[in-house]
Amino acid sequence: MIAAASFRLHLAAVAILALVAALAISSPAQALEIKRMTLSNGAVLLVSASHQLPMVTISIAFDAGSRRDPEGKAGLASLTAASLTQGTKDLSAQQFNEKVDFMGSSVGISADRDFAVAGMTSLSRYLNDTFALLASALANPGLRDTDIERRRAETVAAIKAEEEQPGYVAAVTFDKMIFGNSPYAHPTAGTAESVAQLTPDAVRSFYHEHYKLGTAIIAVTGDIDADTIKALIEKDLSGLAGSVAPQAAPPAPVVAPGLHSKLIDRNVAQATILLGSGGIARSNPDFYKIKVMDYILGAGGFSSRLVKVVRSRAGLAYSVTSTFETGKFPGSFVVSVQTKNKSANEAIGLILQQLREIQEKPVSDEELEGAKKFLIGSFPLTIDRQSEITSFMLGIEVYGLGLDYAERYPKLIGAVTKEDVQNVARKYLHPDAVDLVVVANQGEAKIDTAKLEKAADGSSAQ
Repeated sequence: MIAAASFRLHLAAVAILALVAALAISSPAQALEIKRMTLSNGAVLLVSASHQLPMVTISIAFDAGSRRDPEGKAGLASLTAASLTQGTKDLSAQQFNEKVDFMGSSVGISADRDFAVAGMTSLSRYLNDTFALLASALANPGLRDTDIERRRAETVAAIKAEEEQPGYVAAVTFDKMIFGNSPYAHPTAGTAESVAQLTPDAVRSFYHEHYKLGTAIIAVTGDIDADTIKALIEKDLSGLAGSVAPQAAPPAPVVAPGLHSKLIDRNVAQATILLGSGGIARSNPDFYKIKVMDYILGAGGFSSRLVKVVRSRAGLAYSVTSTFETGKFPGSFVVSVQTKNKSANEAIGLILQQLREIQEKPVSDEELEGAKKFLIGSFPLTIDRQSEITSFMLGIEVYGLGLDYAERYPKLIGAVTKEDVQNVARKYLHPDAVDLVVVANQGEAKIDTAKLEKAADGSSAQ
């Protein structure tokens, strides 16, 4: 999950594809019915039928995310996913795209940190033809040298453009500090240097090793019935047999006591600041308590403490936010803010102060109820489009949340108490052990690391 989008720039598309923005479909959480089946090839199939619109969306999650990138080949998962839609053994990339466009359908494959997701959306009458194209891209991809090399060049150019952006530089540096050599340490798209060295043979090898249906999860929603889609998938994807061996979980990221800073000099008017520590996996049982706590701290927009203090009271930034980035493995906790170079020290001090305050004092009844009301009330809006529903279903299966999760979520959030908020703040926030990245005009910012060290250990207030 990436809350500060301007700071957390990943070149690969988000793994759970929002394939078509116009696919709005009303589906209250309470009415979301899901049927779960296991296919003959081992894949898990989740189907939520809805006949309100003559459309179907399918998302297939493969264990082929960037955490699977071999050492020294950062970006291989992303390049492989991007190359799969560059035609099939029988169709060139142009012919493939023309067939998809003719039907008004959408077909895409992309990789995120944890998974690669292949997806499609089409009118019901074009389901068979559109799925045949997606299945052909997955089971019989062209993966021609020229197509892979073209995508590689495009990716390198895009990364080099991103490297000019302070937010991208800060995000890449922060992740490397937090994760070290773990699978989450490198950008999903890789670096310009690593991608430039990826060969077509490496792409083809990664594809053959990781695009296996035996460990895949398939989510389908729309104008379809479960038996029909099951038969279609088993027929068209019969060639993707086998499974991917589980990946050993890396050690959870832990920041040593103290404030560890990386100061990057750029000729910019504003400092880009990322501050944080190790986080949690999505499967952590404290997830819902943390979600409420983080909403109050910095994820709740204008109602959050960080915005009220750093933006409204001190006038140092237009926006400031915090987030726990969760995934299959423990992620990070990060606070992100942009402020004038000369205000950087003050902004960092205020952030550290707020991390301590939410640990030391219980939140108010008003804060707690406001957070729970928003998180519960906004939940149905996160699954009101077909692409969001398939994303939701994939998450249910990946994290073992249960088919009735949509009904249980309000209760899980509603049960959080003020004591829970303070307890998880004390357990998962570490103002005395943080990594700090500041991309700024360092001559103007004059980051006072000695003073910030004292603020981090609680011996001084900003």
